[in-house]
Amino acid sequence: MSRLSPRLAAVVEALPLRPGIRVLEIGGAPGAAAREVARRVGAGHVLVVDRSPTGVEAIRRTAATEIAAGVLSVRCTSIEEFTLLPGEEPFDLAFAVRVGALDGRYPAAGAVAVERIAAALTRHGQLFVDGGDPLRRIPI
Repeated sequence: MSRLSPRLAAVVEALPLRPGIRVLEIGGAPGAAAREVARRVGAGHVLVVDRSPTGVEAIRRTAATEIAAGVLSVRCTSIEEFTLLPGEEPFDLAFAVRVGALDGRYPAAGAVAVERIAAALTRHGQLFVDGGDPLRRIPI
C-alpha cells in the first residue's frame, strides 16, 4: 500500500474486506483507496461514485488498468441521488472518507444519503465513514 497516505492506508486496513465482495466507495477521487480495495477483493468489484466530473476523470486516469480489467468502475453522481442501475447487484460494503453528507457537516443531505446507501446494500451490508479510529460504522 505504499501508494496510499498513512490515513488512507489505515482506512483500507480497517475495512472488513474479503475476496469476492462488492464495494461502494463514496467520493473516492482520485481513486487511490479504490485501487487498493480492488486489489484486496480480487474477483469482487469496486464502484466509486463521485459528484465531481473532474474527480471522475481523475479516477478514470489513475485506475485505467483496474477499469479495463472490470474490477473497478466509476460513476458521476452525488450519493444523495445514487441508485442501482437496472440489473446491478447490491453492494456488501460501502465507505466514505471526507464526504460532507456523511461526516456530519450536512445532516439533511446525510439522511438522504444513508437511505440511498441502504437501498444499494445487501441485507447484511455495512457502511463505514471516517471519524472513528480510523472508521466508524453507521447503522443502516
